[in-house]
Amino acid sequence: MLVDKIKKCESGIIVYGITPPKKDTSPEKIAEIAARQIERLDSLQVDGLILYDIQDEKSRTAVERPFPFIETLDAFAYSEQYLAELAMPKIIYRAVGKYSQDELTDFLTSASTENNLTVFVGAASKSQAVSLSIHEAYQLKAQVNSELLLGGVTIPERHQTKGDEHLRVFNKIEQGCQFFVSQGVYDVNASKNFLSDYYYYGQEHNIPLVPILFTLTPCGSIKTLQFMKWLGISFPKWLENELIHSHDILEKSIQVSEQNWRELKDFADEKGIPIGCNIESVAIRKVEVDASIELLRRVSQ
Repeated sequence: MLVDKIKKCESGIIVYGITPPKKDTSPEKIAEIAARQIERLDSLQVDGLILYDIQDEKSRTAVERPFPFIETLDAFAYSEQYLAELAMPKIIYRAVGKYSQDELTDFLTSASTENNLTVFVGAASKSQAVSLSIHEAYQLKAQVNSELLLGGVTIPERHQTKGDEHLRVFNKIEQGCQFFVSQGVYDVNASKNFLSDYYYYGQEHNIPLVPILFTLTPCGSIKTLQFMKWLGISFPKWLENELIHSHDILEKSIQVSEQNWRELKDFADEKGIPIGCNIESVAIRKVEVDASIELLRRVSQ
């Protein structure tokens, strides 16, 4: 079980991430989408399913969003109403700034501690107006449902400029986080730098390390690449050039992601750092979703 693996700080956890359908989708179409997802996911050898909670991040950057922001169905409601027959733990994201205290309390009291985990996401920027801060959400969760397994988000690329991502992680551990999911990884050196400081700080201060799940996502077009960069995913210049000029950008991105995972896993295994993998597709095109399944197959092997 995913909860047990996380509590035991096991390495090698593999999850798959999806975004719920658009909010204005008809009930019939939602049921059709869910049926396809269940069929696809039911055969996968994964430990759990992530359901993202999308928020508009326009306050984070002045750069125009490559794809328009479209609100999606509530991740928990979609999981409960349409994916109940999918027999795997669900990790429900909560962009906590969107919710009032009562709304987040309703979720926390409704979520099953056996079948659900949650990841709290803070504001996209300091200028974003929020109903609840991430710190207030952590406090509320501790009061309302302390047994529900809580995860956090980590951004290894941020470590390149600020050098304190490992401290952010340890601070979140103090507030109850028992695992972390990274932003999409294409800059493997940034992730290794973060892991190194995470490991040695834990050693120096005698703090047990919790699992870090690194997100891998295929890139099937120049537009998808632009969107990933807008989301904050970092691409070394040489790699961006290789993808842009590749005869098959999608296959090239899968190869790079697989190699990045091997390199991260070798680095972490040598030190006994518990890491795992989250596979997703940021694009909804079938070819890119299929590519994420192929990447999952390769990572699992």
